[in-house]
Amino acid sequence: MTDEGEQTIQRFADPDGASGELFSYPGGRVAPGERAYIRHNVSQTYLGDPIRVPVTIINGPNPGPTVFLAAAAHGDELNGIAVVREVAHDWDHTDLNGTLVCLPVLNVPGFLAQQRYLPIYDRDLNRSFPGSETGTSGKRIAHRIFSSFVEPCDYGLDFHTSTRGRTNMLHARADMTDDAVARLAQSFSTNVILDSQGPNGTLRREATEAGVPTITIEMGEAHRFQRPLIDRALNGVVSVLAEYGLSPRSTVHWPGWRTVISEDSEKTWLRADVGGIVDMHHDRGALVHEGEDVCTITNPFKTDTETVQAPFTGLLVGILENPVVYPGNPLCHLVKLDSDTHRAVEHQRAADPSGESFL
Repeated sequence: MTDEGEQTIQRFADPDGASGELFSYPGGRVAPGERAYIRHNVSQTYLGDPIRVPVTIINGPNPGPTVFLAAAAHGDELNGIAVVREVAHDWDHTDLNGTLVCLPVLNVPGFLAQQRYLPIYDRDLNRSFPGSETGTSGKRIAHRIFSSFVEPCDYGLDFHTSTRGRTNMLHARADMTDDAVARLAQSFSTNVILDSQGPNGTLRREATEAGVPTITIEMGEAHRFQRPLIDRALNGVVSVLAEYGLSPRSTVHWPGWRTVISEDSEKTWLRADVGGIVDMHHDRGALVHEGEDVCTITNPFKTDTETVQAPFTGLLVGILENPVVYPGNPLCHLVKLDSDTHRAVEHQRAADPSGESFL
């Protein structure tokens, strides 16, 4: 144990055959063919006890890129935790080309409290990167994570879910004007990519600006594991590792169709004009047509009904899960599809009536 935390090393490949590079971080290093289990000190509690972020580093025996996988920057977003843990601990990495830096829980205080933000003046860790050694508590935590485990990498995947009470279909968020980021987003094998830089302070934006192309993966809702979404995200990770040569026996996966929703694309949050109880008529990922009823809002007596219709034909990327609203609350996130994508979606929906492919 050091001031930086704890490290346990496990060797998983023959050291004589290893030709990769050493991975170093403050307080330790991981040789090629080694897996390190780390509890890295990032802050202290009110009692002065250490706050430690769990990190697993798998340094493959062969040279290659270094990729970080991060989850739970918001402490109640759990799907990504399952993805990162399975990659780190359930996959065979004996022929890995490069290094995986697996950070399943970035926001440890939020995770322990099962809340979105740091329970330290409710600061948003995902608006605090790249952080500061002398800044707020959130910025100090962000700095320790960013400088130790993000900046040494070549690429990054940051897993999120929707906020409490809403759910998202699996999609990527990426700055598609950056060629390196666009390649990463396309290799993840998701149907939908929302094109934007992301707000200041987000991990994906700040990592990209620091020279580590990074995308966000949105998937499902907070406070739960959703196995179908986790499995689809794991397939995306396999595709990324194949694209960059980390997994020599894997192949890049084409999802069947893809749409990139730019800042100029037609998209909208449909919002409630009245308060009441919501009955959603479609699940996340559904294709709805212009004028089609998306949901209805009623009072407790069902004597007043407000019907919300789709203003254009598009895909429901995100929808409400908590079925109660005030006026102005978001109901769903609708994005418009071009004619070719529309036909591809219709074809896939006809081939998969269960809707599993529209998660």
